[in-house]
Amino acid sequence: MVCLLGGCISRPPLNTRTFAFALPPASQGEPGFESHRVLAIRSLRVAAPFDGRSFVYRPNEYTFEPDPYAEFLVSSSESLLMPIRAHLRQSAAFAAVVEPGSARKPNTLAEISVLEVYGDFRQPREPAALLTLRVLLFDAPNGVAASAILEREYSRRIPMKARTPDALMTGWNEALAQILAEFDADVRSLKPNPEGL
Repeated sequence: MVCLLGGCISRPPLNTRTFAFALPPASQGEPGFESHRVLAIRSLRVAAPFDGRSFVYRPNEYTFEPDPYAEFLVSSSESLLMPIRAHLRQSAAFAAVVEPGSARKPNTLAEISVLEVYGDFRQPREPAALLTLRVLLFDAPNGVAASAILEREYSRRIPMKARTPDALMTGWNEALAQILAEFDADVRSLKPNPEGL
């Protein structure tokens, strides 16, 4: 009993690991395409139960479990907002991406909802990283939202090479890169392209 209480069979302490999304690669612009869209991301919200810092796993149909030893460096919303904004700045789909309160007025506004961001372990032999975003894009004369010009849900399920936080983060990065490339293509297809920067 003394041996058990003294830790003879104790495990080494587990340390919490922190992760961040990588910057997705910029998409290639179409020859001759010139954007006049100046974008501001008005909001990015993450749905519960994914809105904390902890990684979330789905072991079965009705259960979601946070991982106390794997988490985002900052909140899940900030973790996604930073690479999304950076990617769109480099994208040919927009002339510029401005911060809230910028002196440069946007003519396009985005609202992003993160519906799902978790490790899907419902099929133990086929773990996957799941990421689903819903994007609303508005024409915004004088920086004020007017008509919606794009409303779409983007979802990716990326197979994981192992059931580890590192593999999950790798899958989420791939999912985000694919989603943003598809979003860029959707934006480039929009007509008309607003003038008056």
